[in-house]
Amino acid sequence: MRVVSGSAKGRPLKAVPGMGTRPTTDKVKEAIFSMIGPFFDGGNALDLFAGTGGLAIEALSRGMDKAFFIDKDPKSIETVRANLKATKLEGQAEVYRNEAERALKALEKRGVSFGVVFLDPPYRMKNGDKLMEMMHEKNMLEDDATIVLEHESGHDYPDAFGPFSCVRHAVYGETTVSIYKYNKTEAALSEDKAAGEGEHDDNE
Repeated sequence: MRVVSGSAKGRPLKAVPGMGTRPTTDKVKEAIFSMIGPFFDGGNALDLFAGTGGLAIEALSRGMDKAFFIDKDPKSIETVRANLKATKLEGQAEVYRNEAERALKALEKRGVSFGVVFLDPPYRMKNGDKLMEMMHEKNMLEDDATIVLEHESGHDYPDAFGPFSCVRHAVYGETTVSIYKYNKTEAALSEDKAAGEGEHDDNE
């Protein structure tokens, strides 16, 4: 594995020792960034199941200002730190060992919001949509934010739910990449409408 493009192009990335992680291959990574970028004009990225950190490191290399790396596996955290050092991007990164939901609660308290989010949970977990809804409820996503959800090809997430709509869907063997867009304005309008209907019902 290596950084595909940008300021750290060609720098090799370490894999996490053991068989517990499933790194995104360079081929899939290149395809993902051709769909969502390929380059960025600043902003924050979140890698919630970081593994090697390869996705958010790629985002930094391609122009994101800062990235937050979360993983509960200590070997992953060590690997992320080593890869950040190798790519000379550690000054633009925050790395935390934590579970996904607890990490989101901690980041919410800091008022951090994200333009790009990478979600690659273990295949046994089918909660990508739940985590996206949690980020919406905590006001952690910028308007028109991009969420890259990697999941098992045998599991389908809805094409649209709440303020999220799937704009690209690509299958790479046993891995599927679903790319969602977040419409904050539409979400606010829907919530205002629901609140208004609630008030109307109470008055009847």
